[in-house]
Amino acid sequence: MGGGVTEVPKGTVVEDRLLGRLDGAEDGPTLICVAGIHGNEPAGVHAVLRVLSKVGERVERMSGRMVAFAGNMTALETGRRFVDRDLNRAWTTDRLARLRENGSDRDSVEDREQVELLSAIETVLRSVNGPVYALDLHTTSGPGGVFSAFTDSLPHREFASKFPVPMIFGLEELVDGTLLNLLSEHGIVSLTIETGQHDEPEAIDRAEAAVWIAMVSAGLLPEELVPELVDARQRLERDCAHIPRALEMRYKRDVVDGDGFSMKAGYRNFQRVERGDVVARDREGEVALLESGRLLMPLYQEQGEDGFFLVREFQPFWMGVSLVMRRAGLSRIAHWLPGVRRVEGTDDEVIVNKRVARFYARQLFHLLGFRQLEDGGDVLLMRRRRFDETRYLRQAPTPRPLEED
Repeated sequence: MGGGVTEVPKGTVVEDRLLGRLDGAEDGPTLICVAGIHGNEPAGVHAVLRVLSKVGERVERMSGRMVAFAGNMTALETGRRFVDRDLNRAWTTDRLARLRENGSDRDSVEDREQVELLSAIETVLRSVNGPVYALDLHTTSGPGGVFSAFTDSLPHREFASKFPVPMIFGLEELVDGTLLNLLSEHGIVSLTIETGQHDEPEAIDRAEAAVWIAMVSAGLLPEELVPELVDARQRLERDCAHIPRALEMRYKRDVVDGDGFSMKAGYRNFQRVERGDVVARDREGEVALLESGRLLMPLYQEQGEDGFFLVREFQPFWMGVSLVMRRAGLSRIAHWLPGVRRVEGTDDEVIVNKRVARFYARQLFHLLGFRQLEDGGDVLLMRRRRFDETRYLRQAPTPRPLEED
């Protein structure tokens, strides 16, 4: 594995949004790969092209299809994260509805990029009749950033578990409008993989490894036809050997125009930090941590809305506890708990009074398969994740059209 790349190009020209498509001889699942949704993250593009060139005659033994798209083609060419706005922060139902209504009258480069990428994905979805998996390939501006992120419903967690990298829980509660969130909400088993620092050639190798693992895990190719799989797993295991398997999101430092945020130099992804450590500065002065944990994705690039994240390790044992609780259907009776009531008109949303349920509120509901929608101070608004049932472990869900809420 590996293509002998010694330097990742600063600008990547992509001639067509469709990087490639492989159609197997037999019907089966669909794997959608998206690379370069941020223009300064081209490693995934090069990795996907490698895999497409190597499959060769094995496509005749493949079931289903693999389709790969470039994300922000304009930004990829310039080597910048984005031109006018972040393409991976506006995949919300309201935003997409406005873009569809505007037709050709769109305000920014990313508006056009988003409409074209959305249309390309929807075209694929209209022709499938089985489960769909998605792999969203990224890199980070800080060193050491190899991990996966996903919405924690059971089929997504099962898919993520096939990749021997740290699993980050709860990112969707802190970052709105990602492509991952949109696809996950519509029954597409989706996973974001961060494969290292933007400019390191190894980021391409790790992204290639992730694509091979995804093809086998999604059921496109049997393991015996993918000799690259052994090296793929070993590469990721080796590069992540010193990092805990499971971590949860605790905090995100937002960056807005004019706040003067500047990360202190020298931090790595997953570096241990302590409460009170000064990790950055802004126009108000020093930015000190309010709790201990590990830093994730420190901002060392010009563009970006996230200064850093703080994550905390938890024992994989709790994933097993969570599975047992969800198999037992306990999420459907969560409103029986003291201080918890259903939101009128829905069976999936609850309001949690933190003063009554202070000993179990957020953590317990995460175990039950809920995600936090809003923290109102004394109350939490939580919603049960879609497709979070054990039957989807036996057969992944068939996706819903992206036009549907």
